[in-house]
Amino acid sequence: MSDTLSPCPVCNCEYTYELGELLVCPECAHEWSPTEDEGSAAEAQSVIKDAVGNILSDGDTVSIVKTMKVKGSPQDLKIGTKVRNIRLISPVNGHDIDAKVDGFGPMKLKSSIVKKV
Repeated sequence: MSDTLSPCPVCNCEYTYELGELLVCPECAHEWSPTEDEGSAAEAQSVIKDAVGNILSDGDTVSIVKTMKVKGSPQDLKIGTKVRNIRLISPVNGHDIDAKVDGFGPMKLKSSIVKKV
């Protein structure tokens, strides 16, 4: 059955299955309509959300929701630290935000550890 269905547009998994009128990927849980054109699938994929589900855009101000160690720095990036004027980038090792953090300098962050202010 999976040989007649299109692969997942997000992770290219070949084991997709039908659920009503939608196709579902068992690996990444992405759901899409089989009649959906590739252009709208690419737009839906480019939406980046923060840890609580808010949609992020360039220039937003976010705060850190989890204290994390910074490689090469003796101090940690504390919870509640505000990061202004973020820039969204294509994901590099899971990091999809490019920002300049006060006291740390430029760094890449994961959208899963920030919350829109």
